[in-house]
Amino acid sequence: MSTPSPLSLKNIYSGKVRDLYEIDAKRMLMVASDRLSAFDVILDQPIPGKGQVLTAVSNFWFGQLRGIVPDHFTGDRVEDVVPAAELPLVEGRAVVVKRLQPVPVEAIVRGYLVGSGWKEYQASGTVCGIPLPAGLQEASRLPEPIFTPSTKAEVGDHDENISYARCEEIIGSELAAKVRDASIRLYRAAAEYALGKGIIIADTKFEFGLDEDGTLTLMDEVLTPDSSRFWPADQYAEGTNPPSFDKQIIRNWLENSGWNKEAPAPQVPQDVIELTAAKYREALERLTRM
Repeated sequence: MSTPSPLSLKNIYSGKVRDLYEIDAKRMLMVASDRLSAFDVILDQPIPGKGQVLTAVSNFWFGQLRGIVPDHFTGDRVEDVVPAAELPLVEGRAVVVKRLQPVPVEAIVRGYLVGSGWKEYQASGTVCGIPLPAGLQEASRLPEPIFTPSTKAEVGDHDENISYARCEEIIGSELAAKVRDASIRLYRAAAEYALGKGIIIADTKFEFGLDEDGTLTLMDEVLTPDSSRFWPADQYAEGTNPPSFDKQIIRNWLENSGWNKEAPAPQVPQDVIELTAAKYREALERLTRM
């Protein structure tokens, strides 16, 4: 999906949150907008400062997790590829990344029983078809993190949970195993770090691509409030859904609004928008403080 570009670089894709611009055959400029997507629908109202926060959080995690799996960074600076007059348009919200072949599944790791997983568990004792022990409660910590992939939907479509067997059918058993194992390693390392900062990472979504040599490469965003469910550890209690440092605030409002989860989304009250922006900033401050 291409949109009119505010930059002189060619816009090659606009997703739910990020816009991609062509630099050359091997590199792209990835820009995080203030757009917010909930239930796979882009809201009309932006979240002020969200793009800068998402970029800062992602950049922090890419650095923190370097060494577990290769990432999409080229090492080039934004100011070396964007004309000086256009830099204010992307300040704090852009990175130069490799052009990769995306792996067409969302790599979701769940460490706690919540959201759609909790609903499925109540009905069948499983999450994405994976049997779990009896007697778990909402927000229970799982015995081990589980990999629960989903399809990667086009803008406006809904992601769909799939079984691991279906994941293997889509991308092959060898690549599926690499994605699963890398995702769980990344989640474990991040969850341990975040807990030391007073944050529980209940679940998260990773995206991967393949470089020209076929190397699995972490890309897009990592462990942001958009792609993860962050809980304050000091407010965690099994049996209740803790307040989140993420877009769950808006998701909860939308759930209670009677909306049918089809575009267009209803107008969200300004105080809910502002609270969401504050929670995004708080997540960044907590994670990165010394």
